[in-house]
Amino acid sequence: MSVESSQSVKWGILSGASAYLLWGTLPIYWKWLEHIPPEEVLAHRIIWSFILLLAVLFLLGKSPSFIKECQSIIQQPKAMLGIFLAAIFITANWFTYIWAVTNNHILEASLGYYINPLVSVLMGVFFLKEQLSKMQWLSVGLAGTAVLLLTVSFGSFPSVAIVLAFSFAIYGLLKKIVRVGALTGLAIETLIVAPFAIGYLIIQHSMSLSMFYFSDQRTFWLLIGAGAATATPLLLFGAGAKRIPLSLMGFLQYIAPTIMLFLGIFLYRETFSSIHFVAFTIIWVALLLFTISRYQISKKLKRQALEIASKNTAIKAEV
Repeated sequence: MSVESSQSVKWGILSGASAYLLWGTLPIYWKWLEHIPPEEVLAHRIIWSFILLLAVLFLLGKSPSFIKECQSIIQQPKAMLGIFLAAIFITANWFTYIWAVTNNHILEASLGYYINPLVSVLMGVFFLKEQLSKMQWLSVGLAGTAVLLLTVSFGSFPSVAIVLAFSFAIYGLLKKIVRVGALTGLAIETLIVAPFAIGYLIIQHSMSLSMFYFSDQRTFWLLIGAGAATATPLLLFGAGAKRIPLSLMGFLQYIAPTIMLFLGIFLYRETFSSIHFVAFTIIWVALLLFTISRYQISKKLKRQALEIASKNTAIKAEV
């Protein structure tokens, strides 16, 4: 590995880890806004994210490509439907997450993001006809067992975890089908839902400027900062994903729910019973098996690619 590529990998790891560290600590930010209804926090998050993303696109000189992307999507009904659904599911994910944090369900939110990769795998099987190894099927089965254990033990379905896991998995599936850049895609998605967010705030506050909470400067700036809290980890994630293998990025993604888990237990004193411990242990085992399996498959594919390249080189040499 050259010095240049080594530096690129280091920056990739740093960017990816930073993205997940920020995502993991976001509960603290939403807790600061728990005195505001989650619907309003969501509306402000959408509006300020859109404004910030437009500013970033302009500063990076990507405004023309953003306009072209919008025009291209409008001309393709399937792509338009896909990006519209993506906007709906990411909005549902954001709202559920904010609601969960402000209503003391951080542990359940953490569980949702732990099982999300396994739900994404199932999406790939059912919708993209991807194949799973026996170890990966075992991982999915263990995750299902953990959810069932929590449901039976507490007499209630972990709906927050399931909504977070499935909404983000469906969002990821739609993003895979509708190929749009991460930054441009999120700008278009927030553009779609921004009018609804603005309309909601206007109705809630009877067209009054009180919707911006000017009288409470701390709340005002926190609501504006929701845009940065959304866009910054996304930009870091995009920078990391370009520089390091997907398998390594997949390993880093467990940083966020682990931080959320510790915050829920030690900072916000949410109940973590022996049943929680057993369920989370099952999930951790499932994720370990899944990560090992993915690494083995990735290694096998690389070996096959090298063998094919070697054969092609030998054939060219003979010719």
